[in-house]
Amino acid sequence: MKQKLTFAIVIPALFTACGTSQESARVRVTQIVSRIQRADYEGDQATLKKLYDDLAPFTDDPQLASLVRYWRGFDMWRRAINGFNDSVDPNELEQDLKTALEEFKAAIVRDPGFADAKIGMISCLGYMAFMNMKDQVRARELVGQIMPLVSELKEIAPDNPRFIWILGPIFWNTPPERGGGQEKAIENYEKGLELCSKMKASNDPLEPSWAEPELMMSLAYSYLNRRPPDVNAAERNARGALEIVPYWHYVRDILLPQILAAKAKAN
Repeated sequence: MKQKLTFAIVIPALFTACGTSQESARVRVTQIVSRIQRADYEGDQATLKKLYDDLAPFTDDPQLASLVRYWRGFDMWRRAINGFNDSVDPNELEQDLKTALEEFKAAIVRDPGFADAKIGMISCLGYMAFMNMKDQVRARELVGQIMPLVSELKEIAPDNPRFIWILGPIFWNTPPERGGGQEKAIENYEKGLELCSKMKASNDPLEPSWAEPELMMSLAYSYLNRRPPDVNAAERNARGALEIVPYWHYVRDILLPQILAAKAKAN
């Protein structure tokens, strides 16, 4: 009888301990992911590198692995994007993009239908193709990896605003006669914003839900750099992005001053 009683007590205790451990892991990962997103907007490269490493202990967690791999990929991807804005060594940028790409691939191994990991892959490959424009063979190879992913996502996640965001540079750099152009890119970003306004926020902070401020930032950049520029629309979107993320280094310290300088010159 004592043995049965002990068994009956120990087994529920084990399940409780496992559940508590899993909850603790999720809480810790959620905290790190929140800090990654802030460090990204702040352009804090050193903190991004540290937080990438901080997620390492959770890469094999049976419940969290695909999301942990995604956020590690996001971390290095956005670290590279920030590096472009701040003139970081191209070799470091490309290494960050390669690391991000491997993390996104690892997320897909865990969850083959993970659309947001494929979105990250497209953007990483696009930046790498841009960096290798002088090596046309390498650039074509990278673009060749992008297009099947784009086709797949058009089928499985056409209204994902993060997919729409990363399509923007593709439209911007594609001639109008081939379905792209500056106006097409702007129309694409506007569509993404409209979709954001209709979507409910996810209850899970680990599920990717970013996009609205990024779309506004890209609209601000596009309106500034299109021909002819629309500095008022550029300023409106830049300030809209800063209303959501007031501490966004790139928009606050680089893009908005460029817009205001262009506006002053126009006047």
